[in-house]
Amino acid sequence: MLERLRNNWGLKLLSLSVAIAAWSYLRFAPNPVIAAHFVQQVSVPITAIGLRPDSVARYTEKQAVVSIDVSRNSEVIQPDDVRAILDLQGRPAGVHNVPIQVIAPKLVIRSLSPASVTLSVEKIETRNLPVTIHYLGEAKKIVVNGISLEPAHVVVRAPTSDLERVAGARVDVPLPGTPSNFDSMLRPVAVDEGGAELAGVAVAPNLVRVRASFGVGKAK
Repeated sequence: MLERLRNNWGLKLLSLSVAIAAWSYLRFAPNPVIAAHFVQQVSVPITAIGLRPDSVARYTEKQAVVSIDVSRNSEVIQPDDVRAILDLQGRPAGVHNVPIQVIAPKLVIRSLSPASVTLSVEKIETRNLPVTIHYLGEAKKIVVNGISLEPAHVVVRAPTSDLERVAGARVDVPLPGTPSNFDSMLRPVAVDEGGAELAGVAVAPNLVRVRASFGVGKAK
């Protein structure tokens, strides 16, 4: 009996063919359970809506990662197809933890990271400040005979925490090397106590007319 099996090449070939066919099916045939869907991840910007015009929201998390259940026969999801929203309607000034709302019509969301964002809502406030003058350069023999600013006051506008850092508003006036008259439009900037410009503070108007007369000082 064993001798017959050893010499039966037809049976051996049939068994080999069946084994190859079974392997090929398991290897290449789509699995209706596993292969029908896959999970795609997209990174989308987190956007705040519903804020009052006189308020601003500050938060460090800027991107959300959304995992979406996608059919293999459907098109690849683009980031523009998904929105991550923070609804701040009616939120007063203060610190809040706000859930992220995913807007993705006809899509199945599997997961979201982060699920919420801790943020601060601040009011935007204004202050009226006189414009001070800061002279640039050194001119030992040059003196200022007269100088005028138009307007002499500006309005600074910023969220509360930024406005608290404002020590003043300043224009930088270059000193000439020789006696001369100066008439130019210069940009006023908000500065802190150390004289550094505060980039997050808006100043209006954005230009101030500076007129000055520079002469020669008397020798000591």
